[in-house]
Amino acid sequence: MARVLGSPREVLAAADIERFIHASLDGADYTGKKVCVLVPDATRSCPLPALLDSVHAALHGRVAELTFMVALGTHPAMSEEQLGALLGYRPGHSEERYPGVTVRNHEWWDPAMLTSVGMIEGTALAALSDGRLTEPVDVRLNRAVVDSDVTLVVGPVFPHEVVGFSGGNKYLFPGVSGQEVIDVSHWLGALITSSEIIGTRGITPVRAMINEAASKVPSELRCLALVVESGTTNLHAITYGGTEDAWAAAADIAAEVDIKYLSAPVERVLSLVSRRYDEIWTAAKGMYKVEPVVADGGQVVLYAPHVTEVSRTHGEVIRKVGYHCRDYFVKQWDRYKDLPWGVLAHSTHLRGAGTYDEAEGEHCRVEVTLATGIDAETTRALSLSYLDPASIDIDEWSRDPGTLVVHDAGEILYRLH
Repeated sequence: MARVLGSPREVLAAADIERFIHASLDGADYTGKKVCVLVPDATRSCPLPALLDSVHAALHGRVAELTFMVALGTHPAMSEEQLGALLGYRPGHSEERYPGVTVRNHEWWDPAMLTSVGMIEGTALAALSDGRLTEPVDVRLNRAVVDSDVTLVVGPVFPHEVVGFSGGNKYLFPGVSGQEVIDVSHWLGALITSSEIIGTRGITPVRAMINEAASKVPSELRCLALVVESGTTNLHAITYGGTEDAWAAAADIAAEVDIKYLSAPVERVLSLVSRRYDEIWTAAKGMYKVEPVVADGGQVVLYAPHVTEVSRTHGEVIRKVGYHCRDYFVKQWDRYKDLPWGVLAHSTHLRGAGTYDEAEGEHCRVEVTLATGIDAETTRALSLSYLDPASIDIDEWSRDPGTLVVHDAGEILYRLH
């Protein structure tokens, strides 16, 4: 059973958060152990420095080793300047704020940093995925986690397009994992579809797969799960326990905080994409979080003049395949099956629901338009629509009764009653 502080309608005081963290960690057996703390990158709203001050104060001097690792998934590596900004220290001088701590990226690009902890057999995956997938999956993750005695997740829980709600064991898979679990779990989410799974409470098939992978991790798994007021450093709630229990308690609260309900669908959405997202790979959250409220034949415009590239990591593959609905890939699987499944999943999540057959071609439910720093030719080559961001008057769009304007888009989910 997780310990819980807060509720959907509260904003927690810093002193109460600090006391909760100390009480949680002081009451657990960390003494003499190697501890790896997994934290989010800069794409999540989170008061990370203040939280890590409390974690550090509670563990420093008690533990044999203390590592803070950024759970990048396959996001680009953070520079020392970016790490300093994220964790609140002077670049190159992490020891000033966090004595005795090693700060690291999850180096997913280096095979030497990954090790296998077992397999999810095909029969098990078939059961977990309700028969959608049957291939065995190698469960690889960062050696620092495998070599630690305790892995402590510190991070927020938000509605998520692949798994239902983020957080918990998702900081392991995909946070610090190898490509195999990332690809298969994300493709499983794509087969279910983003609009179906996003914001779903409880154990979705993707969450079940991630939990199965986490069960093979040899270190003890613990979690400080956070319910954050999107776009701020305010906490509504914090929970502590095992990665499954703490996550579940936080997800129940996040479902009350991070989902807004509309009484009727809208014809058009202008998503003012948060500056937390600096490439389409993450800025696409401005589509994921609003797709459920867009009327058939409607439009989502991602307004992000600051975004100038598709993906620093996956751009080459995305440019090769473009953005398409799930059925476009499923019905031409022999053509696409050897490409990274995680990239195909991203493609379907951004393009949204639709149909495809060889005779009729592709028909997507919603028009997706980029109003970004990416030029018109590149945008259209990706099978997306283009709009010059300079042509958009946000105030004028806000006055249109058929348009929903979403500020700081990417974390709050919109759904219909």
